Amino acid sequence: MAIKIESKIVDYEVAKDQIEDDKVGDRAIAEIKGELQEETNIVHMHEKVERPEMLLGSTYKVKTPLTEHALYVTINDMILNAGTPHEIRRPFEVFINSKNMDHFQWIVALTRIISAVFRKGGDVTFLVEELKAVFDPRGGYFKKGGKFMPSLVAEIGDAIECHMRMIGLLKDDGLDEHQKKLIEEKRAQYEGTLKQAEDNAPSEFPAGSQLCAKCSTKAVIKMDGCLTCLNCGDSKCG
Repeated sequence: MAIKIESKIVDYEVAKDQIEDDKVGDRAIAEIKGELQEETNIVHMHEKVERPEMLLGSTYKVKTPLTEHALYVTINDMILNAGTPHEIRRPFEVFINSKNMDHFQWIVALTRIISAVFRKGGDVTFLVEELKAVFDPRGGYFKKGGKFMPSLVAEIGDAIECHMRMIGLLKDDGLDEHQKKLIEEKRAQYEGTLKQAEDNAPSEFPAGSQLCAKCSTKAVIKMDGCLTCLNCGDSKCG
C-alpha cells in the first residue's frame, strides 16, 4: 500500500521490532543450516565404507549333537560416528571356524554372503528369520537349555540374533496390555488357589498356631504362658 508524503523528510530510522524479527529469522536459518549440515555428516553403513584396522568382535560357540566338533561364529562390528550423539554399532563381517571340514564349502559361502549383506547396510535383521527358517530334512535337535533348533543353519541364525540384540540392533518384544492383564489375572487366580488349599489343608496342630522361626511350621502355641513349638519343641522360655 503506497503512502503519499506531504511534508519534507528531515530524518529516518529503522523500526526496532523489524530488526529483532530479522535477527530471530537469521538465527533460525543458521540453526536449520547447522542441523542440515550435521545430518549430512552422519555416516551410515554402505558397501563403500572402508574397513578400519581394528574391529570389535564377539565369538559364539555352537555345539550340536549332530557334529563331533563345535562351530565358532565370530561377528565383527564397526563403530559409526564414534564420539558423536549418532554413534552406532553395526555388524560388518562374520567368520565361522571349526575342525570339522565336512561343511567347509557351504560355511565359507554362507559367511561371505552374510558379510556382503552386512556391508550393504540398511535393515539387515531379516537375515535372522531367513536363517532360522532353514530346516534339516534329517530332523532338528534341542540345544542346551531346551530350545529346539530345526537345523545347524538355524542355530547360526540364532547366534546372529543374540549378537544383534546385544548391540541394540534388535529389541526384545515386550508384552502388550492385554497379555499383561491376562498374566496378572492368572497369577492372582493361582495365588488364590494356593491360599485356599493351604487354608483347607488338614493340620495336626491346633487352629490359630503361629509360624515357628526354627522349623518353619505353624505349630507355635502359648503353653504355660510361654510360646512353644509343638513340632520341634523350640520355646521362648528356654
